[in-house]
Amino acid sequence: MSFGDVVVVTGGAGYVGAHACKALARAGFRPVALDDLSTGHRDAVRWGPLEVGDIADRAFATAVLRRHRPATVLHFAARAYIGESIAEPARYYATNLTGTLALLDAMRDAGVGRIVFSSSCAVYGAPAAVPITESTPRAPINPYGRTKLMAELALADYAAAYGLGWAALRYFNAAGADPEGEIGEDHDPETHLIPLALRAAMPGGAALRVFGTDYDTPDGTAIRDYIHVGDLADAHVSALRYLAGGGASDAFNLGAERGDSVREIVDSVARVAGSKPRVENAARRIGDPPRLVADASRARAVLGFAPARSRDIDTVVADAWRWIARRHNAA
Repeated sequence: MSFGDVVVVTGGAGYVGAHACKALARAGFRPVALDDLSTGHRDAVRWGPLEVGDIADRAFATAVLRRHRPATVLHFAARAYIGESIAEPARYYATNLTGTLALLDAMRDAGVGRIVFSSSCAVYGAPAAVPITESTPRAPINPYGRTKLMAELALADYAAAYGLGWAALRYFNAAGADPEGEIGEDHDPETHLIPLALRAAMPGGAALRVFGTDYDTPDGTAIRDYIHVGDLADAHVSALRYLAGGGASDAFNLGAERGDSVREIVDSVARVAGSKPRVENAARRIGDPPRLVADASRARAVLGFAPARSRDIDTVVADAWRWIARRHNAA
């Protein structure tokens, strides 16, 4: 592996994928974004070329890989809305599982032997205890989580049969934005708590719906582990280097190892934005666990994972606020 090595990044025009492309370029790699632009944004691809197409098209993916000749693929391309996965599971199996299998076969066709896979804490479902380690039973409770788990199982089977090297990064709640303001979170529809809370703090913004105020938590609202998207991006670069150095295939949790409740996020937004979000209480959503917090000690020990911007929730919220405020002309 040398300066300027090519890395193909599926979903490279999306939220986490675009941040990973920037981190790769900063580390001396040449990222090639492969994205169908169904949810990604062309203007988020700034650090290398863009190949527009569907990973489920094996011939297309093979041609891209043969043209650019990467040693490693970073695989972010996926559907990622839990509610939508329950209503439209066929779309999730088609993209997250069938698409991943087509990509793995394209990698075999093109002779690419390493992949860093964007997995999720959703593979654990609603665990009985926190913090969650990699040995916590994997028992997903929705189609999104099941497709991520099935993709992980495929990675292990391809490794055993074909010698694939892989790392599955199970991250918790991606949040924040590029500290330099070049890219950020831009989903449609937006379902993530922090951008919704920030919009609710803006003049005329829609109220934030708080789903459940009667959980068995200190303030009654659900607790999640929010990891800064920049820290996630750096972890993918570390995983790439780990595999390139001969590291054994494995799965790793990525999180801040700190839980913040919905009410604590609302309070952080009020501090950062200078305006308290409007809030509407609503019933719990089916399948929402009360508390999800990572144990990321394996990633720290093996990958050198050091989530500097995730340590303080106000830092995560402030980076997101600068991005959203500028986008909405409210700075």
